[in-house]
Amino acid sequence: MFKDADFMKAIRWESPSAVPTKISILSALWIHHGKELERLLKEYPQFFPKEAFVDYSDPTNIAQGTHKKGTHIDEWGCVWSNIYEGMEAYVTGHPLKDPEDVYTLQIPTNRDGRLPHGFMYLRLLDLCGFENAMMMFAEEGEEIDVLIQKVLEYNMYQIPVAAPHWDKLICFYDDLGMQTGLAIGAERWRKYLKPCYQKMYKYAKELRPDLPLYMHTDGCIYEIMPDLVECGVDMINPQYRANGLDNLVRVCRQENTICINLDLDRQLFPFATRSQIFDHVGECVESLYLPQGGLTLNIELNYDIPLDNCAAILDAIEKYRHYKGGH
Repeated sequence: MFKDADFMKAIRWESPSAVPTKISILSALWIHHGKELERLLKEYPQFFPKEAFVDYSDPTNIAQGTHKKGTHIDEWGCVWSNIYEGMEAYVTGHPLKDPEDVYTLQIPTNRDGRLPHGFMYLRLLDLCGFENAMMMFAEEGEEIDVLIQKVLEYNMYQIPVAAPHWDKLICFYDDLGMQTGLAIGAERWRKYLKPCYQKMYKYAKELRPDLPLYMHTDGCIYEIMPDLVECGVDMINPQYRANGLDNLVRVCRQENTICINLDLDRQLFPFATRSQIFDHVGECVESLYLPQGGLTLNIELNYDIPLDNCAAILDAIEKYRHYKGGH
């Protein structure tokens, strides 16, 4: 979808012909419903080109990387555990056991352009564990500065290696929010982390001035969305449920005009009726639509969503992606 002409028009405010939609299918859904899922997707060729389909004949080959069941160790020494094939792993082993350990932490030597989901803020939590990282932010000692600078330095090494491979978009992924706000608060985020994103995104745009910059970030982040734009983000991928539609309308349409790839309500989809799904999609599009662009939709389909509901979501998108402001 990122290569779709209407998507690029939306992010560049060039009046797309329809509201572009990015639909992600998690490996777990293919593992659970291979043949039935294939049959469903074939009914919606407008959303699923041939490359969207996977070979589900051997379910053990569907998931890749940390989505495979088992233990994985990353370049920093963080231990990732996965107990469910097709879902993402989470960090269970944190290499920094004590704040003083930041002084002996070695920056990994790989220079392969690796900037994974959780490349900056979440990396701090992965290295220390959530509680220890929060204590370091609360105490505001030297250790948190040292840790941030080491992670930032690593990322700055990776950006020029990644830059030649960016196609259409510069993409970064880092979840900054919790369900109801930022764990460290907006002020500490602006003090400690905003300068990092400013530096990284400025460098990325210097290397690829021809490309817009897209940032995925889960959680409640509406209060720092204008800050992310100041950092150089051209499109933000916020979640509906964590931020609330009223907050997104206020921040992105009334107080500012911010381009968003709205993550529709994945916590609603498993339990909703067909009419509730249509109401949800319709309300989001009608509230955030601008004829000049600035709105795309993001949908994540997982195994917890019944296939009938998946079909309802696709039907609702087909209806509302052609919305023209009531005209």
